[in-house]
Amino acid sequence: MPKLVLLWTDIAIWLLILALIVYVLYARRQANLASTWRKVFADKAALASGVVLAACLLVTLADSVHFRSLLPPAKGVPAAGPAYDVRVQSLLDVVLRDLVDSRESTYSRPLAYVGFTKESQDVDGKVARVAPRLVHGGAHLTDPATQWAGDVTRRIVFGLIEGIVAAAVVCALVVALLPGAGGWRAKAGAIWRGETQIPWRVAGVTLAGLFALGGVIVSLMGYYHPFGTDVTGNDVLLQTLKSIRTAFVIGTLATLATLPFAVVLGIMAGYLKGWADEVIQYIYTLLSSIPNILLIAACVLMVQVFIDTHPDLFETGVERADVKLFLLCIVLGVTGWPGLCRLLRGETLKLRELEYVQAANAFGVSSSRIMVRHIFPNVAHLMLIVTVLEFSALILYEAVLSYVGVGVDPSMNSFGGMINFSRNEMSRDPIVWWPFAAAFAFMVALVLAANLFADGVRDAFDPRSRAYRPRKLREKLLSATKNA
Repeated sequence: MPKLVLLWTDIAIWLLILALIVYVLYARRQANLASTWRKVFADKAALASGVVLAACLLVTLADSVHFRSLLPPAKGVPAAGPAYDVRVQSLLDVVLRDLVDSRESTYSRPLAYVGFTKESQDVDGKVARVAPRLVHGGAHLTDPATQWAGDVTRRIVFGLIEGIVAAAVVCALVVALLPGAGGWRAKAGAIWRGETQIPWRVAGVTLAGLFALGGVIVSLMGYYHPFGTDVTGNDVLLQTLKSIRTAFVIGTLATLATLPFAVVLGIMAGYLKGWADEVIQYIYTLLSSIPNILLIAACVLMVQVFIDTHPDLFETGVERADVKLFLLCIVLGVTGWPGLCRLLRGETLKLRELEYVQAANAFGVSSSRIMVRHIFPNVAHLMLIVTVLEFSALILYEAVLSYVGVGVDPSMNSFGGMINFSRNEMSRDPIVWWPFAAAFAFMVALVLAANLFADGVRDAFDPRSRAYRPRKLREKLLSATKNA
């Protein structure tokens, strides 16, 4: 049996998943919350983005189960107990074993069968500079010059077909599980015609696109490097997929780390006023006046000093890098709460003047009880909106921090680290463009999905924002014209 390795971020992620399940069960029992979330998923862009985020979450969960493999007993050596591999692997590494084991010597272009850097070799008795054959990429080809194009095309087509078929099977199962009157055929017809409240057809198309892309990657994986390799010969696709976990960890943990400070201090400042309000305003004004990048860099450097001076606390390099990532999330949360705190303070100043709050105060209800029972539930929607909006911002923040050298550990895969390493590659001649392109494409897709989903959440939970959406206004004008 392998030895399970519990990283701090792994524990945090699975606890968040548990909290998410509890929240979903709670929201289903609350009519208002359930209705509001149906409005979120009734937005086509938000629903499609939710499917993309769910796929990224599955990758994150698969990369959040870490273990050390059990080594076989050495021959001729008496067994003194189980021995484990020093490498820490994840469930995602097992699934992508072909990419992990297909390491080359150095750079190679996407889908190439020869290396990017030419070497001196003996060709027909003469020394010539030629691109060497890759060890894994295109190794199954006997005559690559004539077989490569047809082989790649065939695998891409078969991958697309397999992915679409798999998506169709999954969609058929989902349709069968959906509640509704009539049989499977009636529900499928209503979905195809767009007659359902939630646009499941959009979700199906998005899922088909993801499965098609996954089918192509699976079909090429083990035979080629779909996104090429980096300077150390490691597969770029593997790095981008593992970078998704880093982005999710920073986006979720750092955002949640801001909530205790922002919620408690913001509500206290708005309701208590007086000296408490002045002190809290002074604190977040002071923090806001310091450039975030300098404050975060100072905190990260102190964390790095602590880690360097206590190497005995970590058994492996992965645990060391994970602790740095976890503390980076805490630092981002501790330094990023003033904006939400200011927003909650302003909303609390309005709520404390309402009749039900004044009535509770007149009946002698304590200030703490009023803030917990009356103020907090009425600012919860702002917390949710800001939390979702900050998710994408923090992903971009990680890229900036890693670019300037104060982000995650260099041994940990991240979009910022890949972009940082691409600085020298983009200055080469010829340019090594594929690591930067892969990191940029995946990061943009993740951030765009998060932003579109955040827009849907904001429109559903904040009625004031819905009135100014151009699309909503256009629909209202069209309906008014038809009625007239």
